[in-house]
Amino acid sequence: MKEILIQLPETAFASLRKNTKEMSKEIIYAAVIKWYELGLISQNKASEICNLSRSEFLYLMSEYKVSVLSFTEEEFEEELKIQFN
Repeated sequence: MKEILIQLPETAFASLRKNTKEMSKEIIYAAVIKWYELGLISQNKASEICNLSRSEFLYLMSEYKVSVLSFTEEEFEEELKIQFN
C-alpha cells in the first residue's frame, strides 16, 4: 500500500472537530466520493479504496448527499422514453 503525506494547519482539526485518524479517513472518503461522482472510478473501486463493503460505501455516499445512480441527464431521459413508449 502506498502512503501520501498531507500537511494541514492545526486549525483544520479544531474547526472540523476531528483527530488525525478521523481526519485522514474523512479526506480519503471525500476524495473517493468525488472521483466516483465525476465518473472516474466505479463503486467497486471506490469501496475498495475506502476499505468498505459496497453497501457501506453506498451508505457513505448518502451521508455525503451524493446520488448512488450514475446516470447522465441524457441517459435518464433516454431510459424514460424507453420505459414509457
